[in-house]
Amino acid sequence: MRALGIILAGGSSDRLESLVDHRAAAAMPVGSCYRAIDFVLSNMSNSGINKVGVVTQYNSQSLQNHLSSEKWWNFGRKSGGLFVFSPFLSNKNSFWFRGTADAIYQNLAFLKLSNEPYVIIASGNHVHKLDYQDVLEFHVKNKADITLISKIINDEDLCNYGIIKTDEMGKIIDFEEKPLEPQSNLVSMGIYIISRTLLINLLELSIACNRYNFVEDIIIRYRKKLNILAYKFDGYWKNINCVKNYYDVNMDFLNSEIRNLFVKKMPFIETKPKDEPPAKFNLNANAKNVLVGSGSIINGEIINSIVFSKVYTGDNSSVKNSVVMDKSYIGNNCIVENAIIDKEVIISDGKKIIGKKEKPIIIARNSVI
Repeated sequence: MRALGIILAGGSSDRLESLVDHRAAAAMPVGSCYRAIDFVLSNMSNSGINKVGVVTQYNSQSLQNHLSSEKWWNFGRKSGGLFVFSPFLSNKNSFWFRGTADAIYQNLAFLKLSNEPYVIIASGNHVHKLDYQDVLEFHVKNKADITLISKIINDEDLCNYGIIKTDEMGKIIDFEEKPLEPQSNLVSMGIYIISRTLLINLLELSIACNRYNFVEDIIIRYRKKLNILAYKFDGYWKNINCVKNYYDVNMDFLNSEIRNLFVKKMPFIETKPKDEPPAKFNLNANAKNVLVGSGSIINGEIINSIVFSKVYTGDNSSVKNSVVMDKSYIGNNCIVENAIIDKEVIISDGKKIIGKKEKPIIIARNSVI
């Protein structure tokens, strides 16, 4: 493909609460075996993009460990590769990334040393499946300066998204970032296509004016000067930008239609595999509508839940409508409902942890209950 990829994976959201105390949002576990970043990485690889740069910042160790081998997403090639960029100090620069535009600008050498004519910029914490080749063809055919992928949203709080207005030709005529009173339900998915040379020029102009945010200082600022088009996407998409969305995207994986989109319909979403035995369901186990990761041992009842690897649930325990992350231990006679249990949590015998579907309760990593 005639494009390289940049994945912005450095964001930290207060709306994800303790779930991002030890990990980046792009490293959030999804669907019993994935990380959030697997979806955009696989989309890029499946679209023929063989050179991708991942820009990290906050709590990046877990994410960098996950990206330690590029072969799982088929980036281990002589002509491309997977590159991970983190903030660094130098005599000329003593800042962390001051915004999304600055994050790309501080790694401008990656763009200048590349030969691909186009760049696809995407967020690392969005769950979707899309062939970016189709978007690039739309971009070239319509002679766009920037193409922004958008989606109509009807059932979420629109105040947390970039809201777009377009004319009848699809050109963006207005863009509001997280407005209090949204004037449209067409939202930005945070995925952009732009020529590499134009991107370099816009970044250099913006940083020279102390403007560091890609959306506010490039997309919104140049929306009337440049030909910025909206490509409308009508498939499944979820932005892991808050606790409720994180819980919902995992519950969505219990829907066979959504799950099969990622795991049974080519091209598949790939991830870094774990060398562990299959999950084990003992004689007293009662499982219904669940996904259970490798190495887990299940006793008792588990219903409508996502369980990751090496989880143990005890005798007569009940887990319902919950997300249980790696290496957590749930003792005997426990009740867990509408909860997100983070990694390596220990819940001792007889404990009850009950939240609400509208606001699931979070048990922080390494907690002992």
